Amino acid sequence: MKRLFFLTLLSSIFIVSSCTYGELDDDIILQYIADNNLNAEPTGSGLYFIINSYGNGKVPNSNSIVTVAYKGTLTDGTIFDQSGVDGITFPLTNVIQGWQEGIPLFSEGGSGILLIPSALGYGNQAVGSIPANSVLIFEVTLLNVD
Repeated sequence: MKRLFFLTLLSSIFIVSSCTYGELDDDIILQYIADNNLNAEPTGSGLYFIINSYGNGKVPNSNSIVTVAYKGTLTDGTIFDQSGVDGITFPLTNVIQGWQEGIPLFSEGGSGILLIPSALGYGNQAVGSIPANSVLIFEVTLLNVD
């Protein structure tokens, strides 16, 4: 009986904790959008996006190999990563979920911004200079789709 209570309590804490981060991330993203006077659209998963240019080439799918030029920042403007102008090539299956969902919103030549909640980024793991539970902002240009 005590074990069942303990497991139920742990499950409840995990669910409340998960909801709190999702809500907190959404609040952070909405505040970032307001502070920067952006016109972003939600996807329903927590990802928000801004299309500056749709592009006019191929549209990637989840199995595509893409070349993307990008700059990644935290909401305070700290740059944690960026490519050169020639971009970086990788399979979409090898990147964070926010990119797997967001990059196919563009076609070749397209550009915009992805506002990625922590659950679609690195979650509760700190990675390099990215703190755990961080909202990630990526300025992206889709250069090529294979």
